[in-house]
Amino acid sequence: MQIALNITLSVCIISLLAFSFRIIYSTIRFFNIAFAITITLSAYFSYFFAIVLDLNLFFSIFSSVIISIIIGFVIVIFIFRPLQKKYLENWQLLIASLGVYIILQNIISLIWGDSTLSFRTWEVKEGYLFLGAYITDVQIITIISCIVLLVFSWLFIEKTKVGQQIKAVSSNPQLSSYYGISTNKATLYSFALGSGLAACAGILIAADTDMTPTMGFNWLLYVVVAMIIGGMGKMRYLLLGALLLATAQHLSAHYLDSKWMNATAYIILIVFLYFKPFGFSGQKLKKQEV
Repeated sequence: MQIALNITLSVCIISLLAFSFRIIYSTIRFFNIAFAITITLSAYFSYFFAIVLDLNLFFSIFSSVIISIIIGFVIVIFIFRPLQKKYLENWQLLIASLGVYIILQNIISLIWGDSTLSFRTWEVKEGYLFLGAYITDVQIITIISCIVLLVFSWLFIEKTKVGQQIKAVSSNPQLSSYYGISTNKATLYSFALGSGLAACAGILIAADTDMTPTMGFNWLLYVVVAMIIGGMGKMRYLLLGALLLATAQHLSAHYLDSKWMNATAYIILIVFLYFKPFGFSGQKLKKQEV
């Protein structure tokens, strides 16, 4: 039961991050490695507001999410959009996003150091015993928050006008422009939603396991693997990819060693790229999306 609980917690976080990453990817069409820094920055801004400035925790979390969204806007407007206007290849944009990540990650290390930090202002208590497994208040909040955010974000994409614009641009940017849908606005909408969800996930992760300047990159790895496993199809395939990854990781950590969790993710990635490159959905990416 403890393994099942840990798997459930990982599935919720990975699914939320993978959904937010896919929203951004669908409009910019390259793997944005700078996405990882959004996860990290939100946690460190929460620490800065709650611990350093001693502000209200909920205000600190809300402010951190807003700042993370603003930073996402700055990156896409002043870095990615000018580079895309130069008609760079997707691998060149990927390298540029890696550069953005490295710069911001080093700024975090310069300001707050490389040691592990925590913004927990509450008393640490023993977890609740549930069917033989222990679960903490933070883990309960994380699971519920991830499910709620996933459901409302999915409904936002499927049912609102803004969500339909994002879907249209992700499907066919050229055709969307003919119908008066602004690609630039849709990209900003996707960055706002994706960055906001990633920021929430980063705060939830840090509340449970604390934070380091490199925490976002490990979770980005899990997100990419889950997306490749699930493919670019419907939401259920993304959840299935997250479930398979989380299950394999925690079983390897239980029966082998926790150091095998990252290695397991790489092994699954290689296996799927070799035997099932389009994931569970079987949906092939268009040439311009690769």
